[in-house]
Amino acid sequence: MKKKIIIPALALIVLLVGTSFKNDFFEIAKQVEIFTTLFKELNMNYVDETNPAELMDTAIKSMLEDLDPYTNFMNEQDVEGFKISNAGEYSGIGAVVKSYDDRLLIIEPYEGYPADKAGLKAGDEIVKIGDISVSDFKEDATELLKGATKSNVSIAYKRQGKTMTTTVSRDEIEIDAVPYFNMIDAETGYIVLSKFNSKASKQTEEALEDLKERGAKKIILDLRGNPGGLLTEAIDVCNLFVPKKELIVSTKSKVKKFNQEYYTRRNPVDTEIPLAILINGRSASASEIVSGALQDLDRAVVVGARSFGKGLVQRPIKLNYGTQLKVTISRYYTPSGRCIQSMDYWNRDADGKAVVKKDFNEFKTRSGRKVYDGGGVMPDLEVKGLKDNSLTSALIANNVLFDYATDYYYKHPITNMDNFSFSETDYQDFKKYVTESGFTYETKTEKALKKVMNSQEIDEFGESVKNDYKKLLTDINHSKLASLDEYQESITKNLEDELIVRYFYRDGLYKYYLQNDDAIKNATAILKDAAKYKSILK
Repeated sequence: MKKKIIIPALALIVLLVGTSFKNDFFEIAKQVEIFTTLFKELNMNYVDETNPAELMDTAIKSMLEDLDPYTNFMNEQDVEGFKISNAGEYSGIGAVVKSYDDRLLIIEPYEGYPADKAGLKAGDEIVKIGDISVSDFKEDATELLKGATKSNVSIAYKRQGKTMTTTVSRDEIEIDAVPYFNMIDAETGYIVLSKFNSKASKQTEEALEDLKERGAKKIILDLRGNPGGLLTEAIDVCNLFVPKKELIVSTKSKVKKFNQEYYTRRNPVDTEIPLAILINGRSASASEIVSGALQDLDRAVVVGARSFGKGLVQRPIKLNYGTQLKVTISRYYTPSGRCIQSMDYWNRDADGKAVVKKDFNEFKTRSGRKVYDGGGVMPDLEVKGLKDNSLTSALIANNVLFDYATDYYYKHPITNMDNFSFSETDYQDFKKYVTESGFTYETKTEKALKKVMNSQEIDEFGESVKNDYKKLLTDINHSKLASLDEYQESITKNLEDELIVRYFYRDGLYKYYLQNDDAIKNATAILKDAAKYKSILK
């Protein structure tokens, strides 16, 4: 009797699943056919000459914009850049270079590499590469700086209003995942892990072993500003501090094969050494896996500010002609079961913009401590100067801090780090610079008020209410500049970081941190106080 019931039921399930798949497949095939026909007819019949490649690029990007910012189409150049980022090696001039509309800026030359040897400095605006003017080049001009090892490239650039030229001899560039490690004091080691490329776990292990040999009995792992990278490397970094077969992260997806659990696979280096991890608002993805997992396992005290909140996993899928689709395939979950994804890209507001999650769920660490999902990794101990705020973020995004640092560098020649000090007088000068620069940014409150002001409803309230709205907007604009005082600690911290790299390179910044950084001071104090360290974890 049971068999007669079960077989039709199973058949019904198979039929429904098969029907669903066929309907999806038919709909996809239908839309592809419509698009192909449209694309062909448009290019054949449009009144002027079209550029099929540009049209397709625009169409693809527009389609992907409605998903999340991590699902991207990568052309052949993008694919090559992706490989370089993960491998940590390429041939070029050895500098961080960014393109802003028709401007190409040197952000940071690496010490001892070709750009540095050729005399290029942060803030230099590249205007010509070889015979090609940057303003006339429609593609990514940074690609022109790459090339075969030992090949030369002539560069024209502007510095403080003057146009200058130099020749750079390209070379092999090696990007270390661990650019710096050292002893803070006789017993505390410090490791900077700046990215999770293929060298991350190996270089972290080498640094850890070296510091232990030099007497380190406590470790600070600095993940501030680390944007993430390879998931496997994040797991292997955790494995240095936790035993084999420990669950570090799990992924969940609508595609069954992407539902996986990732465990440590090797023998650890040290499961007992007291550990503090530093994070901030620019610690993302793999950085959050490491800090979140070790927090869940009560293996480390997390110090700093709330992390970025990226709980999504991407995978590159090969397409035709050397292109790829980097697509979000799953969400990841720390050992306690929390997903720290902050932005909700699937339930947007009335303007179609992603919203920040505000309802958090409570989870428990191994020892029963409360932790929460949805808003990045929250530190066990917050450091005020590292907390994100809209003003500091806007000053960074609009290059105000960067441009001020450029001017400051040429006005204040400093050759000894002991002589560096960003004083109160300097900060007042910075405030004046911001005011005169015409810098402005729009808060969420202003956006909401302007939306009301531009709606037809405002006319129904009368002129008096409309004037009140205008006055409120004016008051908010004035108060934003007053916030330069409120957020002085955070802004000064970012300015000091920017300036020290100008004077003494990245290596100098980490040396400066050892004596002057508040997060390191707080972490060191916790590690020295065994009772407090244990009380935080338990």
